[in-house]
Amino acid sequence: MRRIELFILLFCLQPVFVLAQDSLRLDFNEYMAIVKKYHPLVKQAGLVTEEGDFKLMKARGNFDPKVEADLSEKEYKSTEYYNLFNAAFKIPTYYGLELNAKYESNSGTYLNPQNTVPEDGLYSAGISLDITNGLFLSERMSALKQAKIYRDQSVVKRDIMTAEVLYQAALTYFEWYTAFQEYALYNSFVNNAEFRLISVKKQFAAGDKPAVDTLEANIAYENRQVQLQLAELDYRKASLKLANFLWTENNVPLELTGQVIPVENLLEQVNELWLEDELAATENVTDNPKLRFLRYDLDMLEVEKRLKANRLLPDLDLTYNFLTEQPEEWQQLNRDDYKFGIKFSLPLFMRKERGELQIAKLALENSRYELMNSIQEISNKLQILETEIISYRDQREKIRKLASDYGLLVQAEQRKFELGDSSLFLVNNRENSFISARMKEIEITIKFLKSRAELKKLTATF
Repeated sequence: MRRIELFILLFCLQPVFVLAQDSLRLDFNEYMAIVKKYHPLVKQAGLVTEEGDFKLMKARGNFDPKVEADLSEKEYKSTEYYNLFNAAFKIPTYYGLELNAKYESNSGTYLNPQNTVPEDGLYSAGISLDITNGLFLSERMSALKQAKIYRDQSVVKRDIMTAEVLYQAALTYFEWYTAFQEYALYNSFVNNAEFRLISVKKQFAAGDKPAVDTLEANIAYENRQVQLQLAELDYRKASLKLANFLWTENNVPLELTGQVIPVENLLEQVNELWLEDELAATENVTDNPKLRFLRYDLDMLEVEKRLKANRLLPDLDLTYNFLTEQPEEWQQLNRDDYKFGIKFSLPLFMRKERGELQIAKLALENSRYELMNSIQEISNKLQILETEIISYRDQREKIRKLASDYGLLVQAEQRKFELGDSSLFLVNNRENSFISARMKEIEITIKFLKSRAELKKLTATF
């Protein structure tokens, strides 16, 4: 696999200076655009609509005009027993009516009398009609109807598949952002703990601090180092996971370097990409993509049921062809020269046909129950997400204010400690409270964003 560094994507990265010099921020908006355009699973979802178009083409192929030719001959001991040649041109139509034009040229010593035709051959033109399985519903008609439904369904399926990929991509970015924020937080407090440790040691050497203060400062410093190492590990793992969603135009995966970091104003970028009117999607449950997908299933099963019901009718086929030796004079056709045929068949017990119809009805009923259940599930899920989004938005405002207040307390306690009016224990305690509040703020923010992403996935509106 060819190694490509992500920082070559300069069009979507902005230079910043956080933790390390010459770092690059990967915008959330640009990241989602890259995933949507280049990720293999998104491209795979696009193939679904192509499959729908090709299935429709295949179904329409049942109505294509057809040319047929048949040659059969027998030669034995220098005697031509028979030589039969038939050619036909057929045009099937939607309602079971088939137009045809034929040519026959037969000869031979032992030719069957019914195959005897004029020396220059015999031409015919006429129609054939499957009355019961053609006028009402036939295999070809039902296949075309189902193919049209499948084509429309494939568009919904593509949107659902794409939404799932983009949802997973958004969650991965949020986890990457969380890991980075925690890493940056612990990194800053490691520096603070190290500064205090050096300061306390100097004061102990000058006789201003007891030895126990150096022990406490050292414990705090080592504890912060352990927390930083754990946060760094989580951040590296999140970076590798994020790289799974980054590809180039030529299906080459990108590698995320240590210089690339997430944006600082993630919430603002998400609000820019996902307008905050997404809760309006909870008001129209019936238009949900999954429900539309299931309704297309119902439509196809309904066509299948009608086809099975149509098979309870007897088979009745009619054929009629005018005959002539002069194909260029069709207007002078003699109605006394013709070929006519009628075919009738009806199973006496119709157990096969009745069984197939009942199976089709059961499948249709099963799909209806699934749709009813899905309507209820999706309706409840939308209400849950709406409640979560509103609650997390309110919680985030409160915890952000709380974390800000804890930050002011840390600064004040640190200042008092420098002036000799506070203890190391109180400073560490203030820092721990601030870290907990800041971690909670990050957690609530990510839960808020994840709920919004899940709503986008459920409504396929990425």
